[in-house]
Amino acid sequence: TSSHTRIGILNNPSSKIKEDNTAVARGILTAFLTQNNRNLKSFLSKLTKEETAKSLAAGTKIATFFTPGMDDTTFEKKYNTLGVDLIQTQQLFCQEVLKLLPGQMAVTSNGR
Repeated sequence: TSSHTRIGILNNPSSKIKEDNTAVARGILTAFLTQNNRNLKSFLSKLTKEETAKSLAAGTKIATFFTPGMDDTTFEKKYNTLGVDLIQTQQLFCQEVLKLLPGQMAVTSNGR
């Protein structure tokens, strides 16, 4: 959040949700929960690159992508305990409440 903008992310994957295919989504959620705004922005910029996603899918540890200033200890503790239940709940909300198809993207403004 800032005095001008707030952002939130809901996951609506199109494939079966498993720990090994949710590294980026879990990383984003964990960053939102554990990092301050400055560190969050720089880490998300790095994490959302396609080559980072490919590297994580190939087995690279997420700690490889940490940025200077991050609270890596808190991040790693939360990341290692964050299961896929939250992502499944978000997927259910996207499909049942927002009426999105699996994998479909949308932008909401002011909660609408």
